[in-house]
Amino acid sequence: MPIINSPKTDPNKILPMTYTWAREYYKSGIANTWTPEEIPMQDDIEQWKSSSFLSPKEKRLILWNLGFFSTAESLTANNIVLAVYHHVTNPECRQYLLRQAFEEAIHTDTFIYCCDSLGLDPDEIYTMYETIPSIKDKDQFVVDLTQSVDDPEFTTVGEKNIQKLLHDLIGFYVIMEGIFFYAGFAMMLALKRQNKMVGIGQQFEYIMRDESLHLAFGCDLINTIIDENPSVWSLDFQAEITELIIKAVKLEKIYAQDACPEDTLGINSNLFGEYVEYVADRRLERIRLKKVFGTNNPFPWMSQSTDLNKEKNFFETRVTEYQTGGALDWN
Repeated sequence: MPIINSPKTDPNKILPMTYTWAREYYKSGIANTWTPEEIPMQDDIEQWKSSSFLSPKEKRLILWNLGFFSTAESLTANNIVLAVYHHVTNPECRQYLLRQAFEEAIHTDTFIYCCDSLGLDPDEIYTMYETIPSIKDKDQFVVDLTQSVDDPEFTTVGEKNIQKLLHDLIGFYVIMEGIFFYAGFAMMLALKRQNKMVGIGQQFEYIMRDESLHLAFGCDLINTIIDENPSVWSLDFQAEITELIIKAVKLEKIYAQDACPEDTLGINSNLFGEYVEYVADRRLERIRLKKVFGTNNPFPWMSQSTDLNKEKNFFETRVTEYQTGGALDWN
């Protein structure tokens, strides 16, 4: 049965399964269960309160990333529950979407935990999507990309509507979760490599593992819809999607320069832009489009820090070396 628009699909009947890859993502997510309270924050609190351990620019970088992610995770959860779940009626895919929604709730809780631990002003953090232009532009770009599936009158019947669904799914999974999160991940893990704010860095590593699964599931969902409706994947539509991803990269590079100016971490801040280009090329290839940038990975240590090298296994639905969150070893 097709993954969308099947009159025979009973969302309440999960057996027999049609898409076993969706079930594998669900089981991998369950194996990676974690909560932010598992990670001690005392050292982070002392570093944050110290007048000399973190520079003002490093504190600014942390605030910028907490501000972006705290609202981005809520936006992601709302998209799953209010839009994607409604249009993807296959039961095993829906089971994973429920799991993903739970993980987004954990991520949201993570930023509550970080803000409470550091004694941050929630009004400052949770309004940055309105007050910081580079954050506002990214959030608005994704909101604009997902207008169709949020429309209560929207239907996935017909070629044009399937293209609209794919357009929004790519905006949600490939751009939001697959590109817009990555400069921030690299910044926070660069801090952790310097033994700064290690608790927050560990939480970002856990989130990164979750997001790798979300991204992989989303790409498999997108590719399956295309396989079952090949006429929608026209050359013009492919060019439209490629242009969206190019624009997303530009916005993420602006954010990277804004959040981490003037080599704040002892790293040429332009390298964060190169990293985003490298990541975007991988996303393009994952949905069967050609690379645009041809940029090498300037941060090979990210593969060790975030298990980015396992994304290939995730994308091939061959998840390896996963454990329950409390037992994960990041050495």
